[in-house]
Amino acid sequence: MVSSRKRPSLEAPPAPLALFDLDYTLLDGDSEAMWSRFLFEKGMVDKTFLLRITDYYHAYENGHLDIHEYQAFFLRPLVLYPPDKMHELRTEYLRLVRSLVRPAIMRRVRRFRALGFTLILITAANNFLAEPIARLLRFPHVICTQIRQRANQYTTEIEGIPAFREGKVQRLEAWLSERNMSLVGSWGYGDSHNDLPLLTRVEHPVAVLPDPILRAYAAEHGWKIIEQAV
Repeated sequence: MVSSRKRPSLEAPPAPLALFDLDYTLLDGDSEAMWSRFLFEKGMVDKTFLLRITDYYHAYENGHLDIHEYQAFFLRPLVLYPPDKMHELRTEYLRLVRSLVRPAIMRRVRRFRALGFTLILITAANNFLAEPIARLLRFPHVICTQIRQRANQYTTEIEGIPAFREGKVQRLEAWLSERNMSLVGSWGYGDSHNDLPLLTRVEHPVAVLPDPILRAYAAEHGWKIIEQAV
């Protein structure tokens, strides 16, 4: 007589996720703003470009950023100059990024890695910068805003859903669905009220030196708040 009981699965359950925002969470600064200043110092963009980037950053802080409009402007240097030149500059820029990594947050990254968590860098920054930064910080996975390319050339357009605000959640859900994974046991780290759609989805949200809106929400809901990142 054959037993009808199901045999227990020998397959280990997927590792829980640890999700980290990039700008002002892992880094003590904004990766795209730093890139803009770097290009200015190299004579690749002018002061008007920098001032416009600052305006877009204020719109981000105030919750009014049009991510498509912003990236269309921010990506102009990638279209104006040869890709080889921009890749060369990016290599130099990454050395600056390394110096701005927040030690306290990276200690948490290493702790999650040692515990076997699946690490994801999740950021609104575009893949030209976010993907090499993820490799630099030893993140095996990155969810970021994708630049549309044509004939192996960059454009000033976004491919698909930008990883910004609710878009982070949409991109993450697609990533999870492809791998048959979930947010059970997940941790998430972010600094901005723009991260709220993501942080409200994870089981263990953490606010890192948060802006006033995120701080108030985190305090009201009993979330952990990191006040120092050195």
